[in-house]
Amino acid sequence: MKHFDAQATAAALPFERLIPALSAAFVTGAQVPARHVHAVNGGTVLIMPAWQGPYLGIKTINIFPGNAAQGLPGLFATYVLYDATTGEPLAQIDGNELTARRTAAASALAASHLARENAQRLLVLGRGRVGRLLPDAYRAVRALTSVTVWHRQAELDLAEAVRSADIVSCATLATEPLVKGAWLAPGSHLDLIGSFTPQMREADDACFSDASLYVDTAEALAKSGDLLGPMARGVFTVEAVRGTLADLCTGTVPGRASATERTVFKSVGTALEDLAAAVLVAGVTPPPT
Repeated sequence: MKHFDAQATAAALPFERLIPALSAAFVTGAQVPARHVHAVNGGTVLIMPAWQGPYLGIKTINIFPGNAAQGLPGLFATYVLYDATTGEPLAQIDGNELTARRTAAASALAASHLARENAQRLLVLGRGRVGRLLPDAYRAVRALTSVTVWHRQAELDLAEAVRSADIVSCATLATEPLVKGAWLAPGSHLDLIGSFTPQMREADDACFSDASLYVDTAEALAKSGDLLGPMARGVFTVEAVRGTLADLCTGTVPGRASATERTVFKSVGTALEDLAAAVLVAGVTPPPT
């Protein structure tokens, strides 16, 4: 079994390779059971399996908020790739780096369908592991001329930064909306990465009004506070969602229709993306498309 630490995992996943690999994976599809969630000694363990063709992968994420008191990270993740026919382990991969890079790549993949072709100005909210990767991911799909980064301590007028951006990408742990729909420019694209629980929010209700909404998978509609709240208040319905990332990649639904259309993409992540990234890292041949 091969072993890939964080540095080796990052080196194997340049966005120019990873984004097309994710697109191909969404076209091909995979078996993705619901993730398992277990409470363990004050922490949470997530187990995320997926398999397609000759490969089976399982990601384990251990979330222990109390680690901060011991000077340890609150999250550790590992990924193991197996031969789906024999069960033989093929590779153990750093799960933190794999998750961050596939998350940024999925946002860029969505933007390749939803952001204007001439989008040049990117605003990133958040400077965590994913936030730091987003500019490079977006540069793989759009010719950016400027990147602005906002965080809680930044001396930056967020409202003005949003108004000036062609693409606004949020990768935060916010529980109250940061972006207001009134600030978003016509023709802009809003990418929402945080808000992966019902208690979290990055965007206010107005962000979804008169916008074309897409999600990475239907699971987002059951998990994200950014979507659950507005749906409960009648801002939009499930039927109003234009499609998923798989729909965009297969051409089942169209992407952006005009230069003035405002688009929103909400993701919560899927084990299909992990599997596609792991196959790249391990250097094995991807499943046929």
